[in-house]
Parts: sequence; structure tokens; C-alpha cells
Amino acid sequence: MIDAIEQNLNRGVQLLKNISEEEYRNTTIAPYYSSIGGHVRHILDVFDCVFEGLNSGNINLINRKRNLRVEQFTEEGIQYFEEIIEKLQQLNSEDFNKIVKVTDDLGLGVLTVDYTLGGILIQAHSHAIHHFASLGYIISQLGISLPDNDFGFNPTTPKQH
Repeated sequence: MIDAIEQNLNRGVQLLKNISEEEYRNTTIAPYYSSIGGHVRHILDVFDCVFEGLNSGNINLINRKRNLRVEQFTEEGIQYFEEIIEKLQQLNSEDFNKIVKVTDDLGLGVLTVDYTLGGILIQAHSHAIHHFASLGYIISQLGISLPDNDFGFNPTTPKQH
């Protein structure tokens, strides 16, 4: 599991190493006018919430850091990716079945439910892929090449020939 998540997050690192600061913070693409940096920050904030709550067993997805420097500067984004990847590498697969409480606001109020650590990591990974797909649209509109052909595609998506 960790290898797959790490491989996907490294796609983000490669993207950031190959774009300008202007491209990273560009908010001109409709319909949401969000930047690559905003998506990167959001993706990594979800993983960060997992690690912030891991010791207590209480993961709160509402309490994201929202570090604006990560949204504005590629080097800050790369550093955040590297911090999350390092924390992922320190996990033990034996802990994936550990029960944690996950709190989020689904739109009708705050809810806390039991997950396994593996389950919330899978959700964070799927969430990252989803945002990479959104980034694919922004990247395309800005005339930037995708880091690789699998960027933003769920592994279960059938390949087009």
C-alpha cells in the first residue's frame, strides 16, 4: 500500500519540479479558478491530518493546516510532499488494521466514524488521485505536459488503446 501511495505522490513532486512558480499559482482556469498549488496543498493536508491524529487515534479531517506558502511556492510544495512520503515510509503494515476515529464534515454536520488506518490511507490516496485528475485539466489548459501517462488516473480505470 505504501509503495503505491508513494509512487503516486512522487508524480506530484515531478510535476512541481517541471513547472514555473507562475504556473503553480495560476488561478485563471474556469470553472473553479483553483491553482495547482491549491490542489497540492489540499491533497497533502489530508495526509497530514492522518499523521497528526495517528498517535491519539483521532484523525480530524476538518483541522487542515492550509499553509498558504505551500500553495504559492513549488519548493514549499515539494518539501511538503517529501515530509508526507517520509512519514508514510515510517508506517508498519501491521498497523493498517488499527482502528482510528475519523472526524469530518460531510455538509450536514460533523461526523466521527471508525476506520482502520489502512482504510483512511486508501481514502487519502484515492482523494489524491481525484485531485490529480482535476490538476490534469488545469495542466492541459495551461499547456503543460503531464508528468506521466498515469497522472490522475485511478489504477482500475480501463486503459484506452
